[in-house]
Amino acid sequence: MKGIVTSVCLLWNLPAILSQTASGFEGIQAKFCSWECMKFTLMWPGTYCVSLKKLKCSIPANVKGWTIHGLWPMIHNENCCDCWPIFRSDLDVLEPQLSMLWPTLIQNKSSFSFWQEEWRRHGACAGCVEGMNSPTKYFQTALKLRGNFDVDRALQTAGVFPSCNVSYNYNQLYSTLRPIVGDVLTIQCVQDHKGRQVWVQLKITMTKTFTLGCNKLQASEDSQEPPGHPCPRTEPIFYFPIHRENPAEPCK
Repeated sequence: MKGIVTSVCLLWNLPAILSQTASGFEGIQAKFCSWECMKFTLMWPGTYCVSLKKLKCSIPANVKGWTIHGLWPMIHNENCCDCWPIFRSDLDVLEPQLSMLWPTLIQNKSSFSFWQEEWRRHGACAGCVEGMNSPTKYFQTALKLRGNFDVDRALQTAGVFPSCNVSYNYNQLYSTLRPIVGDVLTIQCVQDHKGRQVWVQLKITMTKTFTLGCNKLQASEDSQEPPGHPCPRTEPIFYFPIHRENPAEPCK
C-alpha cells in the first residue's frame, strides 16, 4: 500500500519535477552555452617540458611536431561542468591520431585521463555547438583544425627551424603565422633557466562558427592558460628542438 501511495505521489508531482529539471537544464545552458569565442591552442613539445617545475615530462617517439593543447570556449575563466561524461569508447577510432597530435606529455599520466580532463573543462561547453555536440565530434573537430593549421610546414617554408643557437624576433614569427591562422593570435613563451624567452604555445582565436578572429572576445575571457606568457616583442625568441633524453633542458 505504501508503495502505491508513493507512486501516486510521484505521478501527481511529475509536472513539478519535470519543470525543475527543465529549469535546471536551462540554467546550465545559460551558464555554459552563452560563449561566442574560442581558442584553439597548439603547443610545442620541445619547450613544454621546460615550463614544468615539479612534474616529469616525457615526449612520445611518435610526436614530431606541434601538438594540440586544447580547443577552449571562452567562458569567463570557468571550467565547464561534469554534466556530460566521456567514455573510452568515444575515442576508440580517434586514438591513433590523438596519441600523435594531442598526447599528454606528463610522465605517468594516461592519455585518456588528459583527454577526459580537456572534455570536462572545455569540451562539454563546446558541445553546445552543432558539429561538436558529442565527445567524438569535439575531438574530431580539433584534429581537423590541427590539419587545417599546418604550423610545422609554414615555419619550415619560412626558414624557421628549432635550434639551440638561432633566435627569432616576434615580427618574424607573426608574419609567418598570420597567413594561416589569421590576425588574432597569441604567441606565448616561457623563460628557461638561463633567462631566455622560449616559444611554447600558439593560440588561435575564432568564433563558434570557426571564423578566424572574434570581435566579441572580452579581455576577461582571454585567460592565460598555462604554460606561458605573451612573447616579448623586443627580445630574442628561441624555438628549442625536441630532446627526448632531456626534455626539461633541451638546450643547456
